[in-house]
Amino acid sequence: MTSANPAAGVAARAPGLPRRLLTDSGYVLLGLPLALASLVVLLVGLALGLGLVVLVVGLPVLTGTLYAARGLADIERLRLAAVRRQPRIRPRYRLPEPGATAWRRIFLPMRDIQSWLDLAHGIFRLPVAIVTFVLTITWWAVALAGTLYATYDWAIPHPPENVDLNELLGLGDTTRARIGVHTAIGLFFLLTLPMVVRGCALVQAGFGRAMLTGVAEMRDRITVLEEQKRAAVSAEASALRRLERDIHDGPQQRLVRLAMDLGRARQQLANDPEAAGRTLDEALDQTRETLAELRGLSRGIAPPILVDRGLPGALAALAGRGLIPIELRVDPDLGTPDGRPEAAVEHAAYFVVAEALTNVAKHARASECRVTVGRRDGHLEISVVDDGQGGAHLAKGHGLAGIADRVRAGGGVLEVTSPTGGPTEIRALLPG
Repeated sequence: MTSANPAAGVAARAPGLPRRLLTDSGYVLLGLPLALASLVVLLVGLALGLGLVVLVVGLPVLTGTLYAARGLADIERLRLAAVRRQPRIRPRYRLPEPGATAWRRIFLPMRDIQSWLDLAHGIFRLPVAIVTFVLTITWWAVALAGTLYATYDWAIPHPPENVDLNELLGLGDTTRARIGVHTAIGLFFLLTLPMVVRGCALVQAGFGRAMLTGVAEMRDRITVLEEQKRAAVSAEASALRRLERDIHDGPQQRLVRLAMDLGRARQQLANDPEAAGRTLDEALDQTRETLAELRGLSRGIAPPILVDRGLPGALAALAGRGLIPIELRVDPDLGTPDGRPEAAVEHAAYFVVAEALTNVAKHARASECRVTVGRRDGHLEISVVDDGQGGAHLAKGHGLAGIADRVRAGGGVLEVTSPTGGPTEIRALLPG
């Protein structure tokens, strides 16, 4: 588990190139002194702890070293967040049990694999920090020195016995040739500076991520998958219970009555043909109503119009059957062959809108509703807003828990904003 929100919505907007360059440069350049400090503190603590372990005194020293490694790792995790443009991820370390003895608390960090990974990162990060530091300093120095060479060429002595680079390249020994060559080199390093510095920052950050957050991210991903699985099972169970209830309350009751009417008509055929005819007419009406209810149930499970025309057509038909005025805004690209989401995402989006409109009709006491569906930053965004009485909440039910399970099962996020007195907004983000 981690402290970051796994489903934290959409990625933040990338900063501009100058800011990105300064951020990456600061990260790389500060990495070297931090790596030196980590190496000294942790290596001395580790050597002292292992050397004194036979005297038992080394155990607290070793534990303190692991806690120091944890603190240094937390500093690096804060720095990683800025470079990788992602929320800070911190592993959940082992915590002492209530009433644990002092010795149990001393041994606790030693039984935590992430503590040893923190220690290994603090000791072995120095070579990576040195290489990236040297490359970054070199590129900055050459870029600045080369592009500004024309401003200080006059201050540099040029004895006749010296052979400059411009002469080696066969461009002559004039001042203009010398300035031109050095300026060209500076411009090349200046143009490649953002790429080189970014690469150095990513190399250093990649090493830190592998050691400090890799296990945490893997555990976090496993947790998210488990939650999605549970949500999918819950959503499927809720859908089956609702379908069973709808069939029991609707078509099943009508079929029972249909069987009774047919039985009565059979008895009436010999004695009262006219009454039998009326009973058969009623049975025919029951058959038509049963078929209509079954079609309604099938539309709720997998509406054919969704398969044939995509979300725009299916949602338009859904809004047309609404009990209150519904303003529908759907991106038309979602109905084109190239713009249609995956089938699972389409069904989830249809389910969200259908259930939300059902809740509006049953509980919101609204006079109008607005449905908006479109793509934003690689996600399918669904918004259902009504002007009802508000007060809706996932914990209160009203069908919202089923919507949340369905969205979570698809890897999305559901947000409900419903202050008392309204308005209410149900907003879902689905991948795709």
